[in-house]
Amino acid sequence: MTAIDLNADLGEGFGRWRLTDDEQLLSVVTSANVACGFHAGDAATMRRVCELAAERGVTIGAQVSYRDLAGFGRRAMDVPPAELAAEVAYQIGALEVFARAAGARVAYVKPHGALYNRVVHDEEQAGAVVDGVLLADASLPVLGLPGSRLLDAARKAGLPAVTEAFADRAYTEQGTLVPRGLDGAVVTDPVTVVERSVSLARSGTVASAAGPVIEVRARSLCLHGDTPGAVELARRVRRRLEESGVRVEAFA
Repeated sequence: MTAIDLNADLGEGFGRWRLTDDEQLLSVVTSANVACGFHAGDAATMRRVCELAAERGVTIGAQVSYRDLAGFGRRAMDVPPAELAAEVAYQIGALEVFARAAGARVAYVKPHGALYNRVVHDEEQAGAVVDGVLLADASLPVLGLPGSRLLDAARKAGLPAVTEAFADRAYTEQGTLVPRGLDGAVVTDPVTVVERSVSLARSGTVASAAGPVIEVRARSLCLHGDTPGAVELARRVRRRLEESGVRVEAFA
C-alpha cells in the first residue's frame, strides 16, 4: 500500500496573535512543522504546540527560517554561511527543549519560506542549513523539495533526505514552485487540491502551471495551515487519500 505523510506549518503565531488553527490541524496531520521563533512563534507557542502534538502522537519537526519576523520569513536575505548554520542549530535546540518536556523529540528539520526556496538552487546556503542540522543532531532527517541542493547536501552529509510535495502550490515544468508573487502560485480550489493530493500520493505526478504533467516523487505532502478553510480542506484531503487506498503515516 502506498504511504504518505501529511505535514503542516504550525505554531505560526506570536504573543496574542495566531495564524494557524494548531489544535484542529493536529487532529489531521501526521507531522507538525513547528515555527521556531525566527519567522513566527515564541516560547509559549512552541511549548503549547509540542504538548498538543505529543498528546496526539504527531511527529514534531523544526521549521527553521531566516531571522525575519516582520516579513514572515518570506523576504530574500543574504546571511553568511557560518551565521546561518549557527542560527539553524539555535532554532532546533530551542524547539528540542519543549519537545522533550512534552515527552517527545524533534524528529526532522524543514526550512521555511525564502530559505526553503533559496536552498533549492543555492549550494552554499543549502550547505549552511545542513551544517546547522549537524550541529544540533547529526541523525535528523531533512525535509525538502525533490532535486534540491538541500537534499543533495543532506545526503552527502549522511543525513536522511525526505522529499516533499505541495498540493496547493503551483509547479513550474522544472519541478520547482511558482513564486508566491505570481498569479496562480497558490491553488485555492478545494476540489483541485484534493485531486492533486491523490495524484501526488498514488502516481507521483501533478499538472504544472503551464499544463504538462510532471513527476514529483514525495514521501510527505504539505498542507498549508494559513489558507482560508485550511482545517476542513486538510480533513477532505486525508479522507480522500484513505478512500483511495493510501496509508497516511509519519515518515519519521
